[in-house]
Amino acid sequence: MNQKKTQQSTRKNKSDNQQNQEQKRREFVQPSEPVLRFLPTAWAKLLYFRDRGQTEIGGFGITKTDDLLYVEDFVTVKQAATGASISFDDEAVADLFDSQVDAGRKPEQFARIWLHSHPGNSPQPSSIDEETFRRVFGNCQWAVMFVLALGGKSYARLRFNVGPGGPLIVPVVVDYTQSFGPSDYEAWEAEYQANIKHTSWSKTFGSQIEPGFEENVSNYSVPDDWLEELEAMEPSERQCILDELADRPDLWSESEVICEY
Repeated sequence: MNQKKTQQSTRKNKSDNQQNQEQKRREFVQPSEPVLRFLPTAWAKLLYFRDRGQTEIGGFGITKTDDLLYVEDFVTVKQAATGASISFDDEAVADLFDSQVDAGRKPEQFARIWLHSHPGNSPQPSSIDEETFRRVFGNCQWAVMFVLALGGKSYARLRFNVGPGGPLIVPVVVDYTQSFGPSDYEAWEAEYQANIKHTSWSKTFGSQIEPGFEENVSNYSVPDDWLEELEAMEPSERQCILDELADRPDLWSESEVICEY
């Protein structure tokens, strides 16, 4: 009888130990260093938008109240997207921020993490990315620029703009330890169709023209440093731009070219 009780007790202790070990594996341990984490559903939506077209796409990370580097959702706004840049509609951004405030969120939960994709294999920020990050998020106490490349690599940089300030490269993790819902491809597609407008790269520099020529050349003007921007791109991104330009023979019409010697 005593031997039987001993065996039962041993089995119970073994079972309890296994349950405790399993529980420990499931429990999340708060990292000592900043980590940008994604709920799997938010990550899946970001991948869907990245792979949906051949342009960059951008949006904002919606985070937890008690963990401002934990992205629970990825949301987009109306934007003009090319293979090398994105331009948000200002009114759409304002509407998004208003809706987030109405939902009870604070700005640091929806307006601090800029998420966007690159259609090439490199997640390294371009000069356009860097200028946008400084201009748009430079007045925030802190902000994150995140880039997800087509090849699967990612880049995340946390920037502090108060105190001594400074940048910090942070790791990226998809957190499967938390409960998450299913993918909603129908809703994602509807959001993509409503917000992402594919725009010709050659039409994104209309402001770089001289007064009086808007009607004739506004759609074909590029900044003086366009060659530098082109050379800095990933080969696949650069090829996308060149292919797009090749489909615009009106840009290269001999009658439009004036050569001075």
